[in-house]
Amino acid sequence: MKKFKRIAALTAVILWGMLIIATLITAFINTETARTLFNGLIFTDIVFPVVIYAMMLVYRFLKNKDS
Repeated sequence: MKKFKRIAALTAVILWGMLIIATLITAFINTETARTLFNGLIFTDIVFPVVIYAMMLVYRFLKNKDS
């Protein structure tokens, strides 16, 4: 189980890093489509860690409930 948690955490960090890099690249493109994509990426950059944190809280709650 510990190995799975490490792989999941590493995957989440890599995905978040890729999102941030995509956001930075999109910020320098000056088209309407890129602006829309940039707004979506900013939203995702904020929401992704919040969702991960919520999943951790649910996991802890369900883990303690089984005991």
